[in-house]
Amino acid sequence: MKKNVVLTGMMGVGKSTVGKKLAKKLKLKFIDVDKIIEKKEKNSIRDIFEKKGEKYFRETEKAITLEQLKKEKSLIALGGGAILNTSVRKEIKNSCISFWLDLDTKTLSSRLKNVRKRPLLNKDKLEETINRIYSDRKKIYSESDYRIKISSMNIEKIIKKIVILYENS
Repeated sequence: MKKNVVLTGMMGVGKSTVGKKLAKKLKLKFIDVDKIIEKKEKNSIRDIFEKKGEKYFRETEKAITLEQLKKEKSLIALGGGAILNTSVRKEIKNSCISFWLDLDTKTLSSRLKNVRKRPLLNKDKLEETINRIYSDRKKIYSESDYRIKISSMNIEKIIKKIVILYENS
């Protein structure tokens, strides 16, 4: 049986958008970890951060992500920071094929400039914040099985490339 597919990368790269269409194409169940967290907590991620703190959010994210990774025939879109957890990374390496959707920080900044729901973004220093987060995470993102540089690709090209890599793995 084929392994699950995991999409990782920075907030705003399109993990959910790509994931929904890619899951259909691969005939896999689509799982959006952030959406599951919000449903379980009956709150937005921003509100969870504000009311219960990042530590609580990360523990919840870890538990839910590990639970979802155990499901079969699934494509899982991780939250941007989920991959930072060692247990999550270990489970992904053992049971999934992972794809890092990598997008340049300038494009990320323009995509995220009007978004209010991202708790880690400092609106006053958006580009600086995105550059710092990207810099902090890129080494861990690079542990993914495949890195897809999506800056010059439309969604169809991204999906086509992942399908080919997945089917040949």
